[in-house]
Amino acid sequence: MKYKILLVDDHYIILDGLLSVLKNTEFEVIGLANNGELALELINKNYETLDIVISDIDMPQLNGIELCKIIKKQFPKLKMLMLSMYNSPAIVKEVVAAEADGFILKNSGKDELTAALSRIMNNATYYSGELLALIYAEIVKEKENQSGLKALSERELEILTLIVQEYTSDQIAEKLFISKRTVDNHRLHILEKTGCKSTIGLVKYAMKHGIS
Repeated sequence: MKYKILLVDDHYIILDGLLSVLKNTEFEVIGLANNGELALELINKNYETLDIVISDIDMPQLNGIELCKIIKKQFPKLKMLMLSMYNSPAIVKEVVAAEADGFILKNSGKDELTAALSRIMNNATYYSGELLALIYAEIVKEKENQSGLKALSERELEILTLIVQEYTSDQIAEKLFISKRTVDNHRLHILEKTGCKSTIGLVKYAMKHGIS
């Protein structure tokens, strides 16, 4: 028994390449689609026999991320491996949020592709090493940002909120019944703890952390 695959990509040269790579493996391609909408039609017709969908992300009409979300909602038993030329953290986050079973780059070789498919069909997930490094870097970055926010005292958070609301140091001092010098000292500490260099930087920092 071979695992049945649907290939989805708007570039026929990619589809041909995948067909060639998957020849003489435990995987059999039973359908091709050049956009997400056609893929859904083929999935509806072949759902009972289909095991996994390999899909590009950037496609017309219905992109791979939206296709993945629909598949996971309507066909939960169907596995999904995403392909892309791009390895930006934003794309990786979208793929993870869409609950794809795996994600590899288009410059991956045959061994990595078949390894990814085998792991996925054994109810595991597969993200290539390069993409895992991006995910790890983002997690570390988010933890650092959160630790910076936690490092701010209650008074510093209060002052940061007023800075975002465009209060001047004099206005903050008057509102909080403290001296302008105290406000300026707090501002310096906030800059140090957040790693920001200016008021604009503080505003961006606050927006990122939902402070307004």
